[in-house]
Formats: sequence, structure tokens, C-alpha cells
Amino acid sequence: MTAPLRPATLAFRDDGTPYSPAYDDVYHSAAGALAQAQHVFIGGNKLPSRWRGRRLFTILETGFGLGGNFLATWAAWRGDPARPQRLAFVSIEKHPFSAHDLRALHERIVAHATIAPLARALADAWPLPLPGVHRLEFEGGRVTLTIAFGDALELLPKLWLRADAFYLDGFSPAKNPDLWSPPVFKALARLAGKDATLATYTSAGHVRRGLEAAGFLCAKAQGFAGKREMLVGTFAPRWRVRRHEPPLPIDCTERQAVVIGAGLAGCAVTERLVARGWQVTLVDRHARVASETSGNPGAVFHPLLSRDDSVASRISRAGFLYALDRWRVLEAAGHRFERSANGLLHLPADEEEEQTLAEAIATHAFPAEFARMLSAGEAQALAGAALTGLSVRGCFYPQGGSLNPAALAAALCSSAAHASSWRGGVQVDRIVREGVVWNVIDDVGRLVARAPVVIVANAHDAARLARSRHVPTRIVRGQLTRLPPRFATGLRVPVIGDGYAVPLADGLLTGATYEPDDEDAAIRPSGHAENLARLSKLIPSLTNELAAIDPATLAGRVGFRCVTSDRLPMAGQFADERASEMQAASLRGAWPLDLPRAEGLYGAFAFGSRGLVWAALAAELVASQIEGEPWPVERDLAESLDPARYLLRALRHGLADRFA
Repeated sequence: MTAPLRPATLAFRDDGTPYSPAYDDVYHSAAGALAQAQHVFIGGNKLPSRWRGRRLFTILETGFGLGGNFLATWAAWRGDPARPQRLAFVSIEKHPFSAHDLRALHERIVAHATIAPLARALADAWPLPLPGVHRLEFEGGRVTLTIAFGDALELLPKLWLRADAFYLDGFSPAKNPDLWSPPVFKALARLAGKDATLATYTSAGHVRRGLEAAGFLCAKAQGFAGKREMLVGTFAPRWRVRRHEPPLPIDCTERQAVVIGAGLAGCAVTERLVARGWQVTLVDRHARVASETSGNPGAVFHPLLSRDDSVASRISRAGFLYALDRWRVLEAAGHRFERSANGLLHLPADEEEEQTLAEAIATHAFPAEFARMLSAGEAQALAGAALTGLSVRGCFYPQGGSLNPAALAAALCSSAAHASSWRGGVQVDRIVREGVVWNVIDDVGRLVARAPVVIVANAHDAARLARSRHVPTRIVRGQLTRLPPRFATGLRVPVIGDGYAVPLADGLLTGATYEPDDEDAAIRPSGHAENLARLSKLIPSLTNELAAIDPATLAGRVGFRCVTSDRLPMAGQFADERASEMQAASLRGAWPLDLPRAEGLYGAFAFGSRGLVWAALAAELVASQIEGEPWPVERDLAESLDPARYLLRALRHGLADRFA
């Protein structure tokens, strides 16, 4: 179970230096955080000369602290005309400051006019104190900060990236020995790129010996601000120190991709790739984007809470938070998709569910800005007159809400329009690998597009196109019901429970039915009746009025969710199933990284009813894999989304030997 975060305490020594009471140590030398960052970490890693001419340069830091090293590095990147196209900065922080405290600290340590705006941007983007990996983007996405909140001993083995430089900047080895231990050094070696360098303020002998045992060649260098020595080093192992090489970008000369499927999943992937300089062809069987389930007039978004902070909860939290950041960027650029602004109310179905929600919030010490329980009176006051007589406590998600999925898909496509092309009304029959490119063929045998990378994002049809026997998905019919505007009167926020109620400008949206393996696209009165019955339980004050409605007179919409048996989406690179089956005996104990992969073939699909929460994160994960960038979630979570996870299970149980 994920441990709750314990935020840092804002404290200072007599000379004004920020200080940690928990570790009885300072965050930086009295000579200044930025000066220390420049000498020890930027200079110690021979930057900026080492990053010049690179498309991507990745830095891993072991203690974020006040963010001084990140700000100094960002400023150095900004000031270098020969800077890399993209700077990926990854850091871990066990005890993060609040955004408020971070601003107060930056006012003390940041006096330079060129860095002060960067400090404000960092504080403005600072995530809530929630455990796990958070991806922040600056400079139009060209500078990313991937910050992991939690214990480095637990998180370092879960990160997946190829580091070009290491900033080893925890509290001193005497004060925080865990951060300077062999498990940490081994984890760094697992992530080190060719000729990766390191630098650290300390010069302790056991630190040097531990790093050298892990494969780093270390030397002493001139220390900072009166400290005689510090350590620098280079990754130069004399023996094999890891089972797998860290990730590299796909090897292709043309940065072109085809995305099949123009729902939320495909539009999000298109936008994420275009943001990285790719040319994308977006293909769909319909003439317009978001013509299927993503075309629903409204949908809700919120995190998923559980007592044990399950994999599904962690993935949903990561997706929810990342989606919010992406939507803010789109909105700042002028795009609108009817996103509600007053939060979302979750009404438990019974006392057991109410207790589960309350215990999850208390156990994990979630901040009130993320989720909090409300009394029946508070919930009624928040939601409005429509919940008169409410008798149960509610769970409130201040950043949850509803939006128009089709408008969001259009915004994503508009954002990517300068480097993408649209091929609507095209039914893709198959994709065929020819040399280093994929040929996309339509249902009459015509070539639709060619590219070294294909991403299938077309829900239940994705597994067929990928020719995968080990990606089991099924469809679930969902019918929505639209009610006249009078039913939305007085409801101030979307409400969910057993079903949902979303107030729209032209009425109330409710639903949806859940009918596995039902392919009937016709609207059925029975579906409306089922939705009205659930709405009556959710908002009892509407019961009498709803009972007077003839379901056959109502409007609605039918969509088809694509789900997996574990209810988690598919996001990532496909396995080469034929090669895996031929090697079945040797792969019986395989890890995901052991599997042969289908070159240039990725998926983003099976989002079920949580497309708003998962689409952006899945797209970022796929784009990061293609580009060889740090992954935006912990590796164990990414492996829970891996399209090869069912193949891996078959191999482990001896069920994937094609010759058996």
C-alpha cells in the first residue's frame, strides 16, 4: 500500500538558510542554492557543453528540495543557443514543500531576474502533495519536470529512463544514510546512459566506494564555498551491472506516424506526438472525429479511491492529475470544451461504500483539494436544491467535474493541426510491416498511409489490426438519457453514484446502461427506464416527476465501451507475439522488458468508461516510449497497462507455446 506523504516543514537557521528539522540538515550551502547548483551539479556534469547538439538530454536528481538545481539547469538551458531540443529533468522528493512554502523559499533564494519568472512558473505548476510520479511541462513541453513524491529507495527501482547526468543531492550521508546506500547506487546504474556523468556535494569515502561498485568511475574535484572536495564520476562499468538496457528512442529516419482511431484516445496521441515534432496522419472510419462514444454530449472525470490504493486507483489518480494539466494548457490557448468548474459530488450507494471512501481519504492523508468527505448538509448546500433531503455523506472532488468529450477531441486535433493530416471515412482493413515502415491498407486494398510508427487507438478493433491473440477485449453497450432543462434546475455540480447526473446547458444527462457484448446501436425505451430508475435513487427529490415520464419519448445516445477483463486500459508497445510464442520455453519466467516487441507498433485503447481520465496519460506514455523519454508513471503501473500483459500471463502459465 502506498504510504501517505509527510510534507516538508518550512524552517530556517539563524543565517537564513533553509533547514530540515526532520534531518537536522540544511537544503543548501549558506553561499546560496543557485550558486551551489551551478558549481556542483551543472559544472560537475560539464554542462552545458555535454548537452549541445542533442535532441534529448535527461537528468536524474535524487533530492528535489527547494528546486534550486532544476531552476538553475532550466536557466542554463534557456541561455544556451546550442541547447538540446528537449530537456527532461527527473527528481525524487520524499518530503515535498507546499506550493505556498515553495514560493516563500524562492523569494529568499532567487534574486536573479532571469530565474525569478521560472521560479514563479514552477510554483504555479506545483502538484498537490500526492504520492507517485507527476509530469510538469514548461516551454511548450520542451522542458519537462518529472517529479516523484515518495521514498527514493522505493521509487528509484520503479522509474524507467535513460539518464545522461545525475545530480546526487540528498541530505548529507551522515543525516540521511538511506539515500547514499548500495541499493540507490545500483538503481542509478540501471538507469545510466552511455557515458552518463554524476556530481555530488559530498566526498565521503563510502559514497565513492559504493558508486564505483555500481559501475561509476569517480574522482574528487574542487568543492564549493570553502568545502575542499566534492565527487564527480562517469558511468564506465567493467562488468555487466544490469539485466536490461534503459530505453532508447525508436530508430527511424522519418518522424512520421499513423494513428488509427479518432476518438479521445487517438486525438490525444496525435497531439502528444505533434508536440514532439512528429508528422501524424490520423485515420478514422467516420467523416468526423469523436463520432462514436467520444461523441457523447457530456462525461464525468474524477479519481478512483480505495482503501489499499490499488493499481487502478494509482493509475486513475495519475491520469486524472495529468489530464487536468493538459486541459489547462488547451484552455490557455483558447480552446473550450465545456469543462465544469465547481467540482464533482460522489454520493455513496450505501454505508459500506461511504466508509470505504472515508477510510481511503483518511488512510492516505489526501489533501482536501483532492478529495474530502462532506456531511449530508454540506453536500446538499454544495449541489443545490436538487438534493433536498439528502441523508448520506458525500465525497467531494474539488477538481472533478464534467466536460464535452467531442469538443475536447476537436481541441486536441486543432492544437495538432499544423503537423497532422486527416483521413476520415476510411475503413482500415489491415496493417502490414514492409521493411522499416508500416503500410496501412483500407477495405478495398488501397494504401492509406505509410510510416515507421503506427498507433492503434480504435477501441475493440485495435487487437484485430495488431493481429494480437493475447489482447482480450469486449464491448459494453451504454445508453445515455437526456432530460429536459427543468430537471437540471438547481443542480450546481455533476453528481455520481449508481449512475450519474450531469447538468448541461440544454438539460440533464444521465446514465449509462452497462450491457456487455450487446452490439445493438438502437435507442431502447428499456434503457431509458433503467437510467431513470437509477437517477431516482441518486436524486430522490426527482422520483415523482421521473415516474410520470414515458421513457419512449426521451432522447438519448448509444455508445460502446471497450474493456479488458482487468478493467485497465491498453497503452504502450505491442509484443511480437509470433517471436514470443516461438521462444515460449525460455520466456516462461519473463519480465515485460524481456519480451520481443513489434517494432513501431503501439496501442492506446480499452479505456472503458474512463476515457477522460486515461486518454492524456496513455498518450503521454506512448509518446515517451517512442521518443525514449522518461516514462510519466512508475514502471509497475506502466506494466499494468502494457498491451503484452496477457501474453506474459499466458507464457508464465505455459499457454503460449504455438507448437504445443
